[in-house]
Amino acid sequence: MELNVGQGTKVFLNFSLSLEDGSEVDNNFGGEAVSFTFGDGSLLPGFEQCLVGMEPGERRLFTVAPESAFGQPNENNVQQIPREGFDDDVDLELGLVCSFADAAGGELPGMVVGFDHENVTIDFNHPLAGRTILFDVHVHRVEAAELH
Repeated sequence: MELNVGQGTKVFLNFSLSLEDGSEVDNNFGGEAVSFTFGDGSLLPGFEQCLVGMEPGERRLFTVAPESAFGQPNENNVQQIPREGFDDDVDLELGLVCSFADAAGGELPGMVVGFDHENVTIDFNHPLAGRTILFDVHVHRVEAAELH
């Protein structure tokens, strides 16, 4: 019996993520299929829900709203950091992505969106926050997932 994508399945697929203007964010067409186990957290839930019910061999294009993709930008995620917190050898420029330690000790990327002599303004929102994503997906294989 052929399985469709859903809870308890391992899915093998190729995909691309693009913005509405046509610019490509990620693409693995032409390469090996990637796999994930449905519900394991490796895909954002909004992308995962698009796949429910798809059959092996099926290819579809989905439009994923920001709320189901990378969320809306949050103004609380834009922060001022004193300039002296940056090493002197850091060449600050708009669009520079820096890595910061978060409260849990993990790494949190932030983009420089402004700076002056005293402060650096860092945007910690995901770079794709607020963007509608075009999700092109081709499901190759669906297997029963091994439950641990």
